[in-house]
Amino acid sequence: MNETDGLRYRRLNRAKIITDEPQAPENKNSSYSGKVFRVTLVTLAVSLLVPLIGAIILLESPVEPQYLSFLEPPLMSGALEPNFKLRQAERLFEGQLIGPESMANIGGVLYTGTADGKIVKIEDGKMHTLATLGRPPCGTQKDELTCGRPLGIRASQNRTLFVADAYLGIFEVNPFTGKVKVLVPTQIPVNGKSLSFVNDLDVTRDGRKIYFTDSSSKWQRRDYAYLIMEGINDGRLLEYDTFTKEVTVLMDDLRFPNGVQLSPNEDFVLVAEMTMARIRRCYVSGLNKGGLDLFVENLPGFPDNIRSSSSGGYWVAMSAVRPNPGFSMLDFLSQKPWIKKIIFKLLSQEALMQFIPKYSLVVELYDNGVCKRSFHDPHGVVATYVSEAHEQDGYLYLGSFRSPFLCRLNLSEV
Repeated sequence: MNETDGLRYRRLNRAKIITDEPQAPENKNSSYSGKVFRVTLVTLAVSLLVPLIGAIILLESPVEPQYLSFLEPPLMSGALEPNFKLRQAERLFEGQLIGPESMANIGGVLYTGTADGKIVKIEDGKMHTLATLGRPPCGTQKDELTCGRPLGIRASQNRTLFVADAYLGIFEVNPFTGKVKVLVPTQIPVNGKSLSFVNDLDVTRDGRKIYFTDSSSKWQRRDYAYLIMEGINDGRLLEYDTFTKEVTVLMDDLRFPNGVQLSPNEDFVLVAEMTMARIRRCYVSGLNKGGLDLFVENLPGFPDNIRSSSSGGYWVAMSAVRPNPGFSMLDFLSQKPWIKKIIFKLLSQEALMQFIPKYSLVVELYDNGVCKRSFHDPHGVVATYVSEAHEQDGYLYLGSFRSPFLCRLNLSEV
C-alpha cells in the first residue's frame, strides 16, 4: 500500500466520538421555515411601506411651510438655570376649569375664560359663571366656532372687563351683572383681511384704547398647530378706539402674534411673536410714536402671554422650550419645510402634540428685556401647558390653554 492509499484509509476509518448526550436529529424543514419567515417579513414591510409612500406622494399637505431661521438658543444657565420652582405651585379647581388661558382681577376677585365659552368669576374660593359669549352647544373643539373661546382677558381701572374671543372678537363684560357687549366683531374684515384668530389684548388706563392681536387671517385657533408649523406671517397688532369705534392696524406681517402688554407709561406695546421666539415693540405715543423694534429676541422658548410684574418688568409664559443643551424639534424643523409637509400628511394636529415635550417655563424680564429670573417645571409635572403668569397679592397665577385647572405659586417661597 503506497503513501496515498494509506492517507485515504486513515480518513475513511477515522474514530467516531461516542457521547451519552442524545444527538439532535437533523431538521429537514429548517431551510424551508427560514424562507417562509423572510418572505413574510418582506411582505409585511412592503405592505406598510407602499401605503406610506403612496400617502406621501399622493396626499395634499394642509400646510405650506415657510423656511425660517433661528439663532442658537440661549444657554440654560444663570437666570435661566433649570429648576423645579413651578412644582411648588398648587392646583386650584382641578377638573372644574378647562383651559383657563388668561386671568384678570378686580380687587380680590379673579376672572378667567374657559374652553367652553364661559367667563368665570372666582371669589372667596368659590367659582360661578358670569357670562357666556357664544351659543351652545359647547365643550368640544368643533363647537368653538359658535360657542366661542375666550383667550385674553383684562380689567380696566373703571372696573370693566375686556375679553378677546378667538372666534367672536373683542367684548366688554360687566363684572357684576354679566352683561356682554360686542366691540369688535370678527365678521367685519379690517383692511381687507378677516379676523380669524383674535388672541390677546390690553387696554389703556382711561379705557379708550384697546390693543389686540389677530394671530392669523388664514388659520383659526383650533388649527394653531398648523399656524406654528407653517410659519406664515399673516398676523397683526391692532388698535381699537372705543370713542371713534375705529380699528387701526399697527403692525402686520407677524408670525403668530400672541400676548400683548402695554408699558407702565403706556408709550409702547409689547407683542409676543410666538413662532419666532421673540417679543416685538410698537411705540403708540410720545416722540417715538409709530416706531417698531425688537424688545428681546432668541428667547429660550416660544412666548405666549405677557403680563406686568410688580418689579416694573414683565412675566412671560412659555409652554414649549428650546433647550440648550438639548434638542428643539421646532428649531430643527424650521429649515426643513419639506419634512413639515410630510408630517401633516401623516399626523393630525393632536397626534403631533404628543411629540412636543412638556416643559413649562415662566421668565421675568427686566424693563430692558434682560432675564431677571425663571421658574421651571420640566416635564410639566404640576404646571402644564402654561399660557400666562398673572401676579396678584404676592402670588403668581398660572393660566393654561388646555389644562383643567389653575395653578397658584407663592412668590415669597421661591
